[in-house]
Amino acid sequence: MAILSMKQRAKLPSKSFAIPSKAPESGSYPINDPAHARNALARVSQFGSSEEKAQVRAKVHAKYPSIGGLAAKGKKHPAK
Repeated sequence: MAILSMKQRAKLPSKSFAIPSKAPESGSYPINDPAHARNALARVSQFGSSEEKAQVRAKVHAKYPSIGGLAAKGKKHPAK
């Protein structure tokens, strides 16, 4: 994953964040590329509220349909 400097992050358009209302501040979860989108999913699962988790999953899935799979739809993987 390419590292975003604070200067680069500040220059990203709000549509490049999963929670644009917080952009570019902490907790806005940049999704400017697939690596950052995967990282946003991981971070929001650790630190986000249920509403933030749903919002990030929806945004990531909308921008990168191949990322997230069942988790993006709010479903759990079936037991083996």
